[in-house]
Amino acid sequence: MTPSDRAPQAPTVPAEFRTLLAEAREIAERAYTPYSHFRVGAAALTADGRLVRGCNVENAGYGVTLCAECGLISELIAGGGGKLSRFVCVGGDEHLSRDARDVVMPCGRCRQLLSEHAGEGFVILTPEGPRSMDEVLPQAFGPADLAL
Repeated sequence: MTPSDRAPQAPTVPAEFRTLLAEAREIAERAYTPYSHFRVGAAALTADGRLVRGCNVENAGYGVTLCAECGLISELIAGGGGKLSRFVCVGGDEHLSRDARDVVMPCGRCRQLLSEHAGEGFVILTPEGPRSMDEVLPQAFGPADLAL
């Protein structure tokens, strides 16, 4: 085997995300996934240091399914609101051990949801490493785009 035959290495998880990664993996265990069997957990820190988490909740009417990010934002608002500073999302088959769940990218809908609650300097851990909101959702539509 030559060095070029090896699978690419996952990026090293920055220290600031290690606790969030563990929290996301833990909450993914509570996901309700009787249809896809793909558990997703999300964890974030707020600008004032609070931890918020969420997991996916499937529904037989697939369009009614809630992504983990929806639960996380609901917990953020129910806990008094605020802005997010750091975010991580993990996912994997329900048969994977908690520690084997990989970092996954939020879908476009969830990126839009996160962008409305992202604070200054918000950073999301992606499979390729930390990224800004502008990098994962360029030219996002937001409250400033509404003619209120």
